[in-house]
Amino acid sequence: MEVFEAEFRQLEEALRRLRHDSNAKAVFLIDKNGQHIAAAGETEDFDSTSLASLTAGNVAATDGLAKLIGEREFSVLFHEGQRDHIHISIVARRAILLVIFDERSSLGLVRLRVKRASAELEKVFDTMTEKSTRGGADGAAEPSPFSEITDEDIDALFSE
Repeated sequence: MEVFEAEFRQLEEALRRLRHDSNAKAVFLIDKNGQHIAAAGETEDFDSTSLASLTAGNVAATDGLAKLIGEREFSVLFHEGQRDHIHISIVARRAILLVIFDERSSLGLVRLRVKRASAELEKVFDTMTEKSTRGGADGAAEPSPFSEITDEDIDALFSE
């Protein structure tokens, strides 16, 4: 998924608002391949790379469980711990929204705020998709940094 600067700022702002409105500790946006996209809140308390990877694995495993019982997917997952809780949801079938919260919030509040934030994030993803299909932020295709490299250049590089 190609992320443009303006949309990245919109994603970050939506995550900050979600963290604040849900009184969560941290909020992470992760792509379905386990790559960290953006975050808000007390993110330094967590290993975001591992968190993103394990969350994507959790969603993939849960998708397998859903298919076994005849469901298309489980769009929301919740894990309750002694101190901290995790709410995981799929956004626009493209990304994973992970909210970490504690006793300062409640599952009901998180679910309510995630629903609103998901709609906002989906609009941003739609804009990014539109820009990608048009070929960049201004509609003009951005040249690849590798477009000038020929097969002969590659052969020459490896034959030396």
